[in-house]
Amino acid sequence: MPSPEQWTRPEPGAGPAATAAEPTPEQVIAGLRATTEGGAELTQLLTPEGERVSSAMFDPYVADIDVEALRGLYRDMVLVRRADREANAMQRQGQLGIWVPLLGQEAAQVGSGRALKPHDMAFPSYREHGVAYTRGVDFRELLGIFRCTDHGGWDFQQHRFHPYTIVIGNQVLNAAGYAMGQKFDGKVGGADAEDTAEATICYFGDGATSQGDVHEGFVWAAVYDAPLVFFCQNNQWAISEPTERQSRLPLYQRARGYGFPGIRVDGNDVLGCLAVTRWALEECRHGNGPVLIEAFTYRMDAHTTTDDPTRYRLTDELEVWKHKDPIERVRVHLARSGGADQEFFDDVQAEADRFAAELRDYCFNMPEPPPERVFANVYAEASPVLEAQREEYLSYLAGFGAGEH
Repeated sequence: MPSPEQWTRPEPGAGPAATAAEPTPEQVIAGLRATTEGGAELTQLLTPEGERVSSAMFDPYVADIDVEALRGLYRDMVLVRRADREANAMQRQGQLGIWVPLLGQEAAQVGSGRALKPHDMAFPSYREHGVAYTRGVDFRELLGIFRCTDHGGWDFQQHRFHPYTIVIGNQVLNAAGYAMGQKFDGKVGGADAEDTAEATICYFGDGATSQGDVHEGFVWAAVYDAPLVFFCQNNQWAISEPTERQSRLPLYQRARGYGFPGIRVDGNDVLGCLAVTRWALEECRHGNGPVLIEAFTYRMDAHTTTDDPTRYRLTDELEVWKHKDPIERVRVHLARSGGADQEFFDDVQAEADRFAAELRDYCFNMPEPPPERVFANVYAEASPVLEAQREEYLSYLAGFGAGEH
């Protein structure tokens, strides 16, 4: 039977371990503090000041990231942010029904997305626009979801990127089942696992960790050693609920209760996210079971465009996180190290502006789908019942065209 000391894990200097079923007051305080600060166990390779931090464990996982590759990661984040800001503006202008901003979470998404290999599979929630971009999904395909013209038209098998999931936490069960299938099909482990084995990554937010679906996914993945990376983007706010209202301990430590490793990474550090995700995926491909990553980041904008964050959080908090901006730290590092000059930064910004303009033009001129499309792709094969419903509906609409009401 586990000892009581394993019930909780204090931060260094936080006092002795609990010796009963209840934690000590010092541990409660330390646990709450660790949910709102990075903590001593935060993995970080690039500081907010743009300084490179060495890591014996994770440096090998980014050994191939030379100046050109880092410039590419910077470009990815700038383009994704510019597209996000344009979509947000278009929603305000009535061109989209709703938009889910990712502002501030570019490093977590681009870093983890670029860690995936072509044969890996990703299961997003509804905010992973940056991951979609890294998987080759046309950003215009995302606009259709939020303009309410389709449910996501990309080929998810081709891009290895599942359609968006709106129900909080439901994608975790889907991902667990998919990863279990990879295990059953023998796509995990082997002498050439690094080249041929598969893994799955599933994205969700800190709020989803309070959902039963997420915990059930943890259980199934753990029991079957599924090759699944649980990637929690802890952006500090589950709509209006702060993380400390959901957990006494840092979220990554929840993995211990299910018997698999958990790790916290600076979610605003694109190098850190890339390295940690590569490590976790490698663990899964070699048959070492699931891994939980808590990307410690911050949601710089509203939960969605229907939300007003000024009603529940302070401006001072936002200002603090602006100094931890994921793009700016890469920009500073490149500039200081001589990896990029002002011409490069200007060219990337100009490309991002062109990208946004193309998205805007597409959205404003997006054709409305025909009414019969609502019956398409509902079932693998059409049925007499579905066909009858379709014909009845089209006949009803045709009556309006003839002046009947």
